[in-house]
Formats: sequence, structure tokens, C-alpha cells
Amino acid sequence: MTAWGDFNDAAPLPDNSVSELPSAGQIALDRLPGAGQPMPAALGSISPDIEQIAAFLDVVFGYCDGLIPVRGFVDQGQGLDTKPHNIWVPADRHAAASLSAYATWAAREGSAVYVIPGTVAEQGQARAEHVLQMQTVVVDLDAGDIAAKLAHLVHHLGAPTLLVESGGRTAEGAAKLHVWWRLTEPAEGEDLARVCALRGEIAEKVGGDLHFRSAHQPIRVPGTVHQKHGVQRHVTIREHHPRVEVELPDFAAAVAAMPTMPGLEAPTAAPGANRPGLDAVLTTPVREGSQDAWTRFQGASAAIGHFVRMVHEGRITGDEGWKAICQYNAACLRPAWPLDRLKVEADSIWALHVDRNGPPLLRATAPPPSTIPAHTLGVLLDDTSPMPDDLIGPRLLTPGGMLVLGGAPKVGKSDFLISLLVHAAAGAPFLRFTAPRPLRVFYLQAEIQYHYLRERLQQLRLDPAVVARARDTLVVTPKLRMLLDDQGVPLVATAIRAAFPDAPPDIICIDPIRNLFDGGPAGEGENDNAAMMFFLQSRVEALRDQVAPEAGIILAHHTKKLSKQQVKDDPFLSLSGASALRGYYTSGAILFRPDEEQTERELHVELRNGPGLEPMLVDKIAGRWVEFDRRGERLVRQDIGRKLDAERLRKQDVILGILLDEAAEGRLYSTMQLAEKFENKVGLGSKHTIRERLSVLATKGFVKFRRDGTEFGLGVVRSRFGYLCVEGMTFGPEVETVDPQTGEVTTSARRVLPSHFKCPQSGNCLDVENPEVWVYPEGVLDDLTPEELGLTPHSSPKTTS
Repeated sequence: MTAWGDFNDAAPLPDNSVSELPSAGQIALDRLPGAGQPMPAALGSISPDIEQIAAFLDVVFGYCDGLIPVRGFVDQGQGLDTKPHNIWVPADRHAAASLSAYATWAAREGSAVYVIPGTVAEQGQARAEHVLQMQTVVVDLDAGDIAAKLAHLVHHLGAPTLLVESGGRTAEGAAKLHVWWRLTEPAEGEDLARVCALRGEIAEKVGGDLHFRSAHQPIRVPGTVHQKHGVQRHVTIREHHPRVEVELPDFAAAVAAMPTMPGLEAPTAAPGANRPGLDAVLTTPVREGSQDAWTRFQGASAAIGHFVRMVHEGRITGDEGWKAICQYNAACLRPAWPLDRLKVEADSIWALHVDRNGPPLLRATAPPPSTIPAHTLGVLLDDTSPMPDDLIGPRLLTPGGMLVLGGAPKVGKSDFLISLLVHAAAGAPFLRFTAPRPLRVFYLQAEIQYHYLRERLQQLRLDPAVVARARDTLVVTPKLRMLLDDQGVPLVATAIRAAFPDAPPDIICIDPIRNLFDGGPAGEGENDNAAMMFFLQSRVEALRDQVAPEAGIILAHHTKKLSKQQVKDDPFLSLSGASALRGYYTSGAILFRPDEEQTERELHVELRNGPGLEPMLVDKIAGRWVEFDRRGERLVRQDIGRKLDAERLRKQDVILGILLDEAAEGRLYSTMQLAEKFENKVGLGSKHTIRERLSVLATKGFVKFRRDGTEFGLGVVRSRFGYLCVEGMTFGPEVETVDPQTGEVTTSARRVLPSHFKCPQSGNCLDVENPEVWVYPEGVLDDLTPEELGLTPHSSPKTTS
């Protein structure tokens, strides 16, 4: 006996296994009782259920003609060694009685009862090529999460006609199931091969038993007894819906559309079968009778589906699609299908595709060649009419143009884009870019959720007048979870019309491409040139054509991971995706950070409709994007220079901190005394270095002086300047004061206020006019870096004289 790991999970018996069985192993039909005759009683504790056997036979063989191959195998774990026994039962009204009699004998002998779910012509036939008719599609769920697999099947394929508990249990204790769908009529010939292919495809997508690709794979009969390892259980019908039937073409389309269950790998090709690419299907001849790697039906379905998708997406006209289907039929199907059958299949697949994907974007009939505009050289040279105004100048975004803004994640691309759009919506200049008037802007963004979007907008430090003009002309979507596909395009178009009901938008912005990308029927990603061109032409341009043909398009896009040198050599090669994108847009901009340790970004711009712009060095300071003068950049030894700058800032912060801390403990210092006391401490270096830093800080206004120290128990200094004083300085612990009128006792710190300061022009010691107000020399704060402005914790809002 062939070793079975489970009732259906072993390899199928060889096709010639029937002929190798001894005659004693085959039970003659005349030994079974006829209709109405009593059946012998089973000796086991569980007897077969004739009503369930009859219901099963009606579902699986009710429309079939011929003989039902029945097989009996001894269940494992009983200590029995009996050869398989086979009979062939006519598929007629007596089949239930005959099979019930056999099941009673099998229960007594410890055998399980199986059938091949198809009919053959003669006794002794049981190989795959002998099966003539099948009227069901079945999947065997024998492992994993059975309930989840069943739910997946019912959701995508509909409720089954029959649901059977096979009697086995998974490792988790769940009942193993057979799921049956009855067809409206028996499948024969090519349709029979199609049924077997569907059984294999369903099993692949839900993790079922893959042996059911074979037409001769046997399966247990409900109502019989499962006796593995000596434990008896009925093979039981859990659900029976006799009115549920499916059409084979519709069911095949549903199986094709059903996704693989989450957690399973995508289906792989069955042993001995090829799953070719579309190019192979469209060019390889296929003969009837399953002589090739795929059947005529499989090839025709794939080809029709391909051309249906192209028509649905507007890539070809309906007439062109039908012509292509007919050409495939004539060139590749041997023999070709009749045109009426071809039309029925095409109409069925088209109806199913429209039902699942919505209304088609039918391609309009191409205009005759005479309507294509063409101009002579003379006309172009003589036309001196004014050029149309740039939407964002100079030539960054022109009417009907497309700007692609690229940048690595977290470089500030969306923040930069928001600021640009706000200024464009207000008609205000932004960096070097200008808008001729307040523009109507629709910002379709798919990255930032609503609450974080409003937070980011509220953090922008914009001119109130700019914000006031842009309040109603900039419309922004929160994060979207959708694709810009044949359903998304009309949805977005409707939203744009609702946002601007009186006039079309001037700018449509999509941020980012990746989150909304639809690569077309082939499902390719943004790195594929054809997919990128499909997205730009059939999605982005189609959206613009529906709402505002002259609107400018702005696309935000990610960049690839390249070295800093590669980005500097050619920034626009870093755009993620296909090279088709760069050849399509009219303007490109790349925002990148040349040094990850610095906050400055470089903005490179290339223009198709105008001269290129010089690279810009930009950064966000105090909530606003500003441009730096590149003439102040170091050209050599940049890394060392940055380290020296950082060290000077560190010493500045340490010196100011020391002065604050020492004064709080009741100690004031002159310049020389501080330098000598803290020489070679906390990394400040020699006393000469400390004196030099103090001199610089005094010139910049960070340090001032107080000559009279008698208030703090110190004398009047005779030096040129006096005791060092910094903003916010207090002396010693807080002291109590008594109000002479109310007697109220309060505590307060004794402030150390300056009396003199160092003139930034002459270096002379001058009197402070108002000690209560800390004033910095004019222009000093403008020259300070963000680190110098915000490094010291004691700093308060600065004012200049």
C-alpha cells in the first residue's frame, strides 16, 4: 500500500496503479446490494451515513455521466496491512445505495472511502487522461489557520456549495476541511483542464493541498468513517447549500483576482508547468488538448485580459483592443476559437473588469493628422507677442509645465515646498522665486496627517500679510491612503473642482510621487521607464486635463542613496526612479544637505524653458527659509575650519557660564584675574587665550563691565574697564527685604548691572546709558550664526542700538 501522510496530503498514486492491483483487490459491482436491498451492518461503533453520501454524490456527480472511480485505503495507525480496493459505481440514481454498501464494508475492514471527483467511461480506468467530466472545484484545507483560510475563500469566491469536515485534525486541533463549489454544468475537454488548473491555483493562494492540480487525485467521501490511529470520526458535511452554483468563466475570473493570503509566498509554478510572462503568452502558439505548457483557454484568457486592461485605461481604443484579440486568436490558438466564443469571453472579462475597477477611461478617437498644429520658421520668428507670465518665476514653473522637486527623506523637502506654495498662493516672493499674482494652489499630499500638518503650518514664521492673502487660495489635503489610478484620478478631480468652484487652479502639487504611484496594468514600480511614463501621461496629465489644462504641476519625489560627491557632480541623477522622469519635466529642483553635520542645504535648479539658475545655499532660520551669501563659504580646509568655529563657540559658552556661576556664588572678576584663575581649566587654554576671547566677547557686546563693586563688598577698580558683567548676572544668594509701609518680607536676587562697555569701533571704555537694558552693537546680531544666537542658556531676546 502506498504510504499516506494524511488522507489527501500524500503524492497521488501513479497513473498506472490501477492496472497493477491484483484482481482480488477489486470488488465486483454485482456483490453490492441493488436499489432497495438491505446493507450489511458495520461492525464498528460508527456506521456510514447514507443521507450525507447521497447529498455529496448529488453535488459532485449529479450532472455527470459515466462511472465514478471509488478507492478504499486502510487508514494509518490501525496495525492493518490490507491492499487498496477499487470499484466503479455508475453515476445514476442507485449510486448512493451502492456507495453506502461499499462504505459499510470498508468501515468493517478499517478502510477509508475515497472517490476521484470526476467520471470515466469504463471500469479499470482511473488515470488523469481517463477523466471525462467534472462538475465541481474543490480545495483541501489541511494545515495552518483553517478558519482564516476559509474566510479568505468565502470573501473572494463566495459561499461554497458544500463544506465538509474530513475527520482529520491540524496540529492546533482544528478540523480539516474540504470546500466544494458546484458548476452549472459538467466541464469537459479544455474546460476540464481549466478546472484542474483552478484547483491548483486556489490551493496555492490559501496554502491548500497542491495535489489537486491532478484530475485523478482522490478525496474522502462525506458520511463515511475516518479511522486513523484507531480513532473513529464521521467525515461530516458541515454546510450544504444545494442552490449555490457558479459559472466556470466567472469563477475563474474571481480566482484570478483573489490575492494570495497574507503571510504566504506568491504562487509558484506547479511541477512540470510553466507560468510564462505576458510576452511569451502573446507570441507562443498553443494547441488544443493540453499539449503545451498552458492550455488554449489559459492563453486566450491572459491575452484578452491584457487587451481589456489597455482599453479600460485608455491606452488603446475599443476597436483596437478587439482587433488585437482577434489577431492573437488567429496567430496563437491552434485551432483558433470561433469568433462568437471569443466575443463571449471578451465581453465576460470586460464586464468583470469594469465591475471591479470602475468606469473606463476610454481613449478618444485620435484626431486626423490635419488638426495637428504646425508652424513655419517665418511665423515663429515674426511672432513678437508677449510671453505668458510665469506661474513661478524665473521660469521655475510655466503654464502647463511640470516642476519636480527632489530630496532625500527628512531633508526638509515638504517644509520647503509648503513655504513655496504659501508664497505662491499669496503672490509674494520666496527666496529668488516670484509669482505674478496670488495663485490658486491645490496641494495633494500623502505624507503628513492632519494634526501634524496644521502644527507644521502654524510653526511657519511668515509675514502676516502673506498668510492673510493665502488663507483661501491654498487648499491642502491631509495624508491620503490611495493611489492615483483610474479610480483615484476622478476622485481627486472632483475634490479640486469642489475646492475651486469658480475658477480652475493655477498649480496642482502632488507630494510625494511614491505614495500615489500607479504603474499601470503591469504593476511595475517607479524604477520602470514604461511605468513612469504611464503614470505621468495617463494619471498626472489626465488629472490636469480634466480640471485645468494650463495649470502647472509640481511633483515632490525622493532621491536615491548616492555619495555626496556624486550628488554634487550631477544632482539630478539622484532622482529616484526611471530616467523617463527627467526627460519629461520642464523644471527640476534638488534639495540636499552637502554636510550631514550642518543644517545648510543646497538647492540646484535646471530649466528646460530658460537658462539655469546658480545653486543656492539655503537654510531655515527662526521658522523662515533664507538664502546665504555663498561668498562667505570656505573654499579650503572646510572640515578644520568648522571644528575651529565649534571650539570658539564652546569657549564662549564656557566663559559666559563661568561668569554667571561665579557671581551667583559671590565672586566677581576682572579680565586678568579670570584669565589667571581659570588658565588650563575646562579646556580654555592659556591666560592669553582667555583674555583674547574676553576681548572679542566685549566687542560683540556679550560682556560689559562694572567699575564700582562697593555694593557687593568689593572696592572700586582702577583698571581700564572693571569687573566683568554678563546679561542676567546676579550676585550671591537671595536677600530679604522688608517693605517699610506694609512690613511685607520678600526675597530677591541682587542684580549685577553694567556701568561701562567697550566701544566696538574705538575700543574705548564708555558709560552705559541705561543699565536696565542690555544693548548689543548695531549689526552684531545680524552677523551671528544660529549657534551663537541660541547657544548660551542665559540669553534673552536681543536688541541692538
